[in-house]
Amino acid sequence: MARIIIGSYVVRFPLGGFQSWMLQWLLGFKRLGHEVYFVEKSGWQRSCYDPRTRTMGDDCSHGTAVFDRLLSSHGLEANWCYVDASGTYHGMSRERIETVFRDADVFIDHMRVCEWPEEASHVSMRVMVDGEPAYTQMHLDAKMAWAQNGVMEYDRYFSVGMNVGDSACSIPTAGKRWEPMLDPVVLSLYPHLPAPPDGPFTTVMNWQAIGPFEYRGTTYGSKDLEFPKFVDVPRRVNATMELALSGGAPARSQLIDAGWKIVDAHNATLTFDQWQRYIQASRGEFSVCKNYFVVTNSGAFSDRAAAYLASGRPVVMQETGFSAHLPCGRGLFGVRNVEEAAAAINEVQGDWENHSKWSREIACEHLDADKVLKNFLDHLGL
Repeated sequence: MARIIIGSYVVRFPLGGFQSWMLQWLLGFKRLGHEVYFVEKSGWQRSCYDPRTRTMGDDCSHGTAVFDRLLSSHGLEANWCYVDASGTYHGMSRERIETVFRDADVFIDHMRVCEWPEEASHVSMRVMVDGEPAYTQMHLDAKMAWAQNGVMEYDRYFSVGMNVGDSACSIPTAGKRWEPMLDPVVLSLYPHLPAPPDGPFTTVMNWQAIGPFEYRGTTYGSKDLEFPKFVDVPRRVNATMELALSGGAPARSQLIDAGWKIVDAHNATLTFDQWQRYIQASRGEFSVCKNYFVVTNSGAFSDRAAAYLASGRPVVMQETGFSAHLPCGRGLFGVRNVEEAAAAINEVQGDWENHSKWSREIACEHLDADKVLKNFLDHLGL
């Protein structure tokens, strides 16, 4: 049994999607019989987002309460620590978490800048898992923004950009070897239930999660640059198309006029349970991807799509190069333009029962946390 510490950001952004993403890792390792802990620091002043008031501040009470309830429901209530902007420790005490670090076998960091450099220096193996391929490597390579302050060296580097380092991918390696991996999904959290016959194709979408940035003369952006290419999808399909939307989208009336049903992403997925229910009420997912995932051929595949697939909800997603790593054409489709997207959605609608079965099979074969995380630890020699 290994002692595993995971560093990331969830308390600061306690929305259902973030809770789901981290729960897959924590519960996945626990299911494999390992001792797992979660750690997070405030990072900067006014870094905590309160989705009830939609404001940023230093009060972490909502985030810590939400995360504690979530972990407590899975027997992990004593296995987390959050350090707020004043230096106060929540969950585990400072003394306890320092002891956990000293005895840990591996520290898995989902942050681009390590928030626990002193504590992590005592761990024999330190691993970075990059969830923003292109953005991370370009900033490291150009020593931009946070990278100018220095980044702790890790022993191993992984990325959900499964093509990073491949000749077909334009993402720089920044002098590091990036090993590919898929985000895991705990299948029992997403049971394969029947979908409403009139359920919409949905996605949970942040219009501009990261603002535009420049690298070697090229400007990159988020989903705001890719969605207009697919805005006419509702007019071409025999399905209801819905967006759970946040993040400074254009006038919703423009999207509604194009045939999209719009709901508020925060209201739809405020908690993990609401996130689950939103996916289960869907007939499938259609999603565009971040511009820097697409144009670099990153191979990125989202943990959100993994949850849809596990729930037996077919996924039609803008191609990032992920089709080189996951089977497409039955239950999962990688599409490059509006014509391909419409054809895939109509194909699913015409044979939904089979595509639903095939989507669950893809999750079982390729995304199951029991397999993904065991393989991950095997690669680390743990």
